[in-house]
Amino acid sequence: MAFTTRDGRDWKPDYLVSIDPQKCIGCGRCFKVCGRLVMTLKGVNEDGELIDLDDDEDDEIEKKVMVMHDGGACIGCGACSRVCPTGSQTHAAAA
Repeated sequence: MAFTTRDGRDWKPDYLVSIDPQKCIGCGRCFKVCGRLVMTLKGVNEDGELIDLDDDEDDEIEKKVMVMHDGGACIGCGACSRVCPTGSQTHAAAA
């Protein structure tokens, strides 16, 4: 696919396709720069399972990580990858 910016320069979107929970530290920087709700914060319990963040389950959470919430909403701007301190995200061009 060929895209251009508003002033006619070539632009190739790079879409977020996954977030590595082993690398992610749950800092939320990517979430803050994304205005499309592509990601959400989840908890990881001692069994390594993703769980919703509820006040009642705080003692079961070992760590927090970002996960894909709505990948189809990603516009491929790459802002999330530029602010990620751990390089936990994988991006790919449109098929």
